[in-house]
Amino acid sequence: MTLRLAHICKRFGATIALDDVTFSAEYGQVHALLGENGAGKSTLMQIAYGLLRADSGTISVQAGAGHATTVAAFPSPRNARAAGIGMVHQHFTSIPALTVAENIALAAGWRESGRAAEQRASVVVKQLGLELPVAAYVDGLSVQLRQRLEIAKALAADARILLLDEPTAVLAPRETEELLSFIRAFATGGGTAVLITHKLDEVLRVADQVTVLRRGVVALNEPIAGQTQQSLARAMIGGDVARAPRQAATAGAVAIRATDVRIQRASAAASFVVRAGEIIGVAAIEGNGQRELLRTIAAVDDAAVAAGSLDVVGPVAFIPEDRTTEGTIGSFTLAENLLLGTLDQVGWWLDWTALRERANRLMLAHDVRAPGADAPMATLSGGNQQKFVFARALEGNPHVLVAEDPSRGLDVQATQAIHDGLRTAARNGVAVVVHSSDLDEVLELSTRLLVVARSQVQELPVDAPREAIGDAMLAVER
Repeated sequence: MTLRLAHICKRFGATIALDDVTFSAEYGQVHALLGENGAGKSTLMQIAYGLLRADSGTISVQAGAGHATTVAAFPSPRNARAAGIGMVHQHFTSIPALTVAENIALAAGWRESGRAAEQRASVVVKQLGLELPVAAYVDGLSVQLRQRLEIAKALAADARILLLDEPTAVLAPRETEELLSFIRAFATGGGTAVLITHKLDEVLRVADQVTVLRRGVVALNEPIAGQTQQSLARAMIGGDVARAPRQAATAGAVAIRATDVRIQRASAAASFVVRAGEIIGVAAIEGNGQRELLRTIAAVDDAAVAAGSLDVVGPVAFIPEDRTTEGTIGSFTLAENLLLGTLDQVGWWLDWTALRERANRLMLAHDVRAPGADAPMATLSGGNQQKFVFARALEGNPHVLVAEDPSRGLDVQATQAIHDGLRTAARNGVAVVVHSSDLDEVLELSTRLLVVARSQVQELPVDAPREAIGDAMLAVER
């Protein structure tokens, strides 16, 4: 099937999200859709899936050489699914308290339940080759299996057009390769795949065609042949992206000392030291204990260490993995969000004028693009929200900075700004501990590397083979 969106326009108030965008994903192809945060790519796919309605333009779905179905908009995702479109969202949408089969049945609109739903789900996952335990509850699944479930849900209603939004964001290298192989096979078998990702190497490996949106306008629409990471980055941001070399470790004072630490139910104890000026990268797959380790270091959660001692020299700054639920309150202004992050520094008298001035200084120093300190946080792009959270964390001159996946979901330029900020903090003597779901990002940033697998911590050389690090993340014996 072929998906075509013609002359799509979409405004949100005074903001033009999409300006006369035409996009076509062809039968049997993987079409990569790229762009900075706020470029319009998610908005375009949400229109294609019936989650948003365009102000103007049309959506067309054509099966082979047959007659095309053209509509101004799909009233809802149900209508889009009926037309053969499925969508895999960036954040998991399954219900943890239900089984795999129940989630698939719910997404596909089946009438079956219980054993009948399990039998039908078993047929679907077998046909897809996804190897899912249909009777298992979702809250006990690994990240990889949850991602497979999201795909099974999207395809269970016989979708032949698959829209994927950052599907490899939380996967280890081996799991990423398996998923990319599945997407490629889906297209080769006659499906149509649209892949939204910020990982340009994945685009070059799996895509046939690439479209780049910049500020709501198509900046590039070409076959992938002949493209490079540099050419795609230039199309996304309008220029070259300068990447800093890996920073050499410095021998500062000890900022974190772990002695025979056990996390949760780990059978092995870990001992490590982090010094001022180092960037310690934590490589791990979601759910393996890295969240508990980082939050214990940051004094956000003091119950993760089951044994041993962990001494941290404060003050400690913390950047949570989800800026929208833990880092900020969208309806609050930037000044109010700055206050939330510095409540321990507030006395009995609050000077709102001074607070707004502080927020404006942070915006200027960290290139946070917003109308001013009184702008609601929700009106900023994801990249600008994250830069503000980062700026707020550094304002208290911490000795230790703990960052959970600080660039997840950000575009190339915003990611580079966060990376530059982490490196600058380390050069200024801050001990930085950072986890990313993107192994390449961890290796690019780190001066030393910790791998957490099944709640056990081990240190590996930063220059160890990438495959060896990936296997350690999966607890695969070599």
